[in-house]
Amino acid sequence: MRSKKALRNISASFVLQIVVAISGLIVPRFILTAFGSDVNGLTSSITQFLSYIALVEGGIAGVTRAALYKPLAENDIKQLSIVTKSTEVFFRKISYFFLLYIFVLMIFYPLIVENSFDWFYTSSLIGIIGISTFGQYYFGITYQTLLQADQRQYIANYIQVVTIIINTIIIVALISFGSSIHIVRLFSATIFLIRPIVLHFYVNKHYSLDKKVKSDNNAVSQKRDGLGHHMAYFIHSNTDVVILTLFSSLYDVSVYAIYSMIVRSITNIVKIFSSGIEAAFGNMISNNETENLKKSFTMVDTGSSIVTVTIFSTAIVMILPFVQIYTTGVEDTNYIRPAFAYLILLAEALYSMRLPYQSIALAAGKYKETKKGAYIEAVSNILISLIMVNLLGLIGVAIGTLISMLFRTLDYMLFAINNILHFKKFYLVKRISTNISIFVIVYGLSLFIGINNIDTYIDWVIKALVMTLIAGTISVAINFILYSEDFKKLLNIFLNKSSIKD
Repeated sequence: MRSKKALRNISASFVLQIVVAISGLIVPRFILTAFGSDVNGLTSSITQFLSYIALVEGGIAGVTRAALYKPLAENDIKQLSIVTKSTEVFFRKISYFFLLYIFVLMIFYPLIVENSFDWFYTSSLIGIIGISTFGQYYFGITYQTLLQADQRQYIANYIQVVTIIINTIIIVALISFGSSIHIVRLFSATIFLIRPIVLHFYVNKHYSLDKKVKSDNNAVSQKRDGLGHHMAYFIHSNTDVVILTLFSSLYDVSVYAIYSMIVRSITNIVKIFSSGIEAAFGNMISNNETENLKKSFTMVDTGSSIVTVTIFSTAIVMILPFVQIYTTGVEDTNYIRPAFAYLILLAEALYSMRLPYQSIALAAGKYKETKKGAYIEAVSNILISLIMVNLLGLIGVAIGTLISMLFRTLDYMLFAINNILHFKKFYLVKRISTNISIFVIVYGLSLFIGINNIDTYIDWVIKALVMTLIAGTISVAINFILYSEDFKKLLNIFLNKSSIKD
C-alpha cells in the first residue's frame, strides 16, 4: 500500500511539476515582453514580501505532519481530529494577522520603490496579489498537511494542476488583449482561491473528523522546535529577493526571478522522486520497522542521487543558452550572468541532495534535535548575503545561499546517519564522492562535445536531451556498479515487481 501511494504521489508530482515548469516559462515571458523587467521585478518582489507572513506560521505544517503519522497509522480518529482542529485554529488566526500585514505593506512598501512606480500603483498591486495567500491560510494549508501525512498529496497536486492550467490560459489571454498588470493579477489571485476551497470540501467529505473536539495547544508539541526549520527553508526560498529589493534594483530582482524560476523548476522535478517519502518513513518509524527503514532509505537515496546529478549536471551546461533564447528581445537589462547561474545551481543541487536525509529526520520528529543547524543556516544566509550584496550584487546573495546550503546539507546528512540510521560515515563519504565524480565527468564531456551556437528552442531541446541522455547514462552506470542492490530494488518497484512491505 505504501508503495502504491508513493507511486501515485510521484506520478501526480511529475504531472504537477511539468505543468508548473511550462506555466513558469510562459507567464514571465509574457509579463517581460508586455510590461518590462521592472514590472516583472516588482511583482516578484511583492510576492516575496507577502510570503514573509509565513514566518508567523513557525513551521507548524511540518510539525503537524509528524504529529499526524501515529494517529493515521493507528486509525485514532479522536487524536487525528484534535491535531487537525488545533492546526486549523492556528492557521485561521494567521490568516487574520495576514490581513493586517497586507494593510501595513500596502502603506510602506511603495515607499521603497517610489522612484520606479507611484504609491497607488504599487499599493493596489500588493492588495491584489495578497488575495490568494489569504485564502490558502484560511481554507487550505491544514487539509493539505493532512493529505501529505496520509500519503495522499496526489489529490492536492491534481487540483493544483487544474488551477495552474486555467490561470496560465487566462493570463495569456488577458495580456494578449492588452489588460493591465493589475487586471491580470486580480484574475490570477481569484483563480488560485479555487484550490484551498476544494481541499476544504474534499477532506470534510472523505475523513471522519470529529468537528466537535476542542483544539489543544499541546496536540502539536514540537511547534516551537519547528520554527528553526521553517525559518531556514523560508530564508532559502525568499531572502535573496528581499535583499536585492532593498540594496540593489528591481532589474536585478527580475534577473534573479528568471534564474530562480528555472532552477526551482529543476529542484521541483527532483522533489518528485521524494514525494510522499517522508510520510512513508514516518509510517515505518511509527511501526518500528527499523531494517525496512534502512533498506528503503538507501534505495531512495540512490534514486534521488541519480536524478539530482543527472538533472543538475545537465542544467549547468544548458542554463545560459536557455536564458539567452528566453530573454531575446528584452534589452532593458543584462540577463546573461554565468557566475550567478553556476552558484545558484550548485546551491540548489546541494539542497536536492539533502532531501532524503531531511525527510527521514523530520519523519522521526527530530525537530528539536536539528533546530540548531536550522538557525545557523538561516543566520549565515542572511549575514553573508547582506555583506556580499553591496560588493558583488547578484553573485553576493548567491554566495550566501551556497555557503549556508553546504553547511545545512552536511548537517542533515551527519545527523541522519549518526542518530537514526546508525550507518558508518563511510556511507556518506562514498555517496558524496560518487555524486561529485559524476558531476565532473559530465561537465568534462560537455566541454569536449562543445554545446554552443544554440539559437532556437528546438535546437536547445535537442541538445538538452543529448546532454540528459549522456548524464543519465553515466549516473545510472556508476550507481549500478557501486549500489547494485539499491538500484535493483528501485527498478523492481517502478516495474511493479516488488513493494515496500506493508
